[in-house]
Amino acid sequence: MDAAARHRHGDTAPDHELTTLLALAGMSHKALAKRINELAELRGVSRRYTHTSVANWCRRGMAPRAPAPALIADALSERLARRVTVGETGLAGPGDLPGPAGDGPSFPRTTSVALTEAAEFWSPVKRRDVLSAAPFSAGAFSTPFLRWLIEPADPAGGARSGGGPRVGEGDVRELRQAAEDVRHWDSRYGGGSWRSTPMPALLYERAAPLLRGTYGEDVGRQLFAAVSQLARLAGWIAFDAGDDRAAQRHFVRALRLARAAGDRPLGAYVLTTMAMQSLLRGHPDEAVDMAQGAHEQAGGREAAAVRGFAKLIEARAHARLGDERAACRSLARAEELCAHDRQGQDAPEWIDFFNRARIVTDAVEVFRDLGRPRAALGWDRLAALPANRYTRCHGMRLAVVSSAHLQRGALDEALAAGRQSVAVLRTVRSARAAEHLRTLGSHLGQWRNVPQARSLLAELRPAS
Repeated sequence: MDAAARHRHGDTAPDHELTTLLALAGMSHKALAKRINELAELRGVSRRYTHTSVANWCRRGMAPRAPAPALIADALSERLARRVTVGETGLAGPGDLPGPAGDGPSFPRTTSVALTEAAEFWSPVKRRDVLSAAPFSAGAFSTPFLRWLIEPADPAGGARSGGGPRVGEGDVRELRQAAEDVRHWDSRYGGGSWRSTPMPALLYERAAPLLRGTYGEDVGRQLFAAVSQLARLAGWIAFDAGDDRAAQRHFVRALRLARAAGDRPLGAYVLTTMAMQSLLRGHPDEAVDMAQGAHEQAGGREAAAVRGFAKLIEARAHARLGDERAACRSLARAEELCAHDRQGQDAPEWIDFFNRARIVTDAVEVFRDLGRPRAALGWDRLAALPANRYTRCHGMRLAVVSSAHLQRGALDEALAAGRQSVAVLRTVRSARAAEHLRTLGSHLGQWRNVPQARSLLAELRPAS
């Protein structure tokens, strides 16, 4: 008999479902009680369950009040390595029927709820449950974008007295360094490489406990910013590896944490990254809106690099829409802001890639997308990012250059650039890089009767 039936009839029959699941999980009453209390603390709820509590649920059919049934299901899910629903535990009461699923992650209005939801999402069980086979959804960004646009920085409220560790500036520095190490590795080897993929585990095992810790206002704001950087990186890595919905959810957590940190430039950077994902998933109109919002709300002169990057992504979105005038205007503004940044204060380390060479790299793609191959190749001669540090970007740019040569009918030059692209990207594990090679392959298809073109197409197939 399930919990709903017991509630209706006032019975206290044993909960055989829960007893069976505990046996399958090899979990004692004491172990379950301990894990429920830990999960409750993650949600900011105080619970003090004991082995006696669990015995009462199993043997006497007593049903605990919310959120305990959901926590029990989560604890069993962790142990069994599969999703266990509340219904399977026999604890689903009359009011426990699930509501309609939302289109995407929430963007809590309060900092405390934002921290709790982030820590819960980074749990391996939660991520498996939410993200299984989920595709990209442009609508998932709508509410986060709007709420950040209205209020890009929370009022003071970074202090916390939690039950976790005392957090200091040394902890924050450790998170920042971890973000920098992963960022540089990702640029060279891609989001699918072995060192990039453990990012969610780092967030769950290291960042989440610190968010639940004790810290003052200043350290709290620094902590939120550092974890926001890690969450943005987790999203970027997931996106680069082809896991779009996971990327979206990480990005939204990062945006909310940037707001909690009161860091407008960081929030604008996260939003621009979201715009880039939307653009590359076929939603250039939404990308324009987000990039413009990021530019307007990033801040003043101190945020010149971030604002310039937003304009650069806006230029790419306009190009996909075929609006050459708007693309050129945005590109010119990106160049102006890049020059202002060099004259002003040092930009944060997480935006150090935004320089003349990065603008040139994106401009090549802008003009390729606009169908102006001569302009694209003219830009290509101006500057280049260091290939040993930005391996993925260098390889993708070569693929774009190859496509531009094909647009003007220069097959020999296209084949040379294409072969270089394949060679560079052999060490990179990146779904985005593979997409660039597939695009090159589709452009090359009309020359499939030429032996040299067939040879390159054969190289492109396994690489893409």
